[in-house]
Amino acid sequence: MDANSVAEWMLSRLERETCVYQDDVVDYLVKTKREDLLTENADGNQVIGKSVLAAFRKLTPDSVVWVKPDRYWRLRVAEDEPGRDARG
Repeated sequence: MDANSVAEWMLSRLERETCVYQDDVVDYLVKTKREDLLTENADGNQVIGKSVLAAFRKLTPDSVVWVKPDRYWRLRVAEDEPGRDARG
């Protein structure tokens, strides 16, 4: 499993469940023993590594937005503003 296959897994889960939470992706990578695809943030928490995020962005350049307060991705809707971040 590499960054691209994780990104594909994220997209498939998002399409199936309407959103994918960062914590669920981190749990998936820990359970599949791919912690090398994670990184540690400034608060000391494990988060998705840049290689996975780049692969996911490449798969979903305009179709997915990041909801920062709740830390999840969802499909873009007409009301979303341009860019990758959404308000909720």
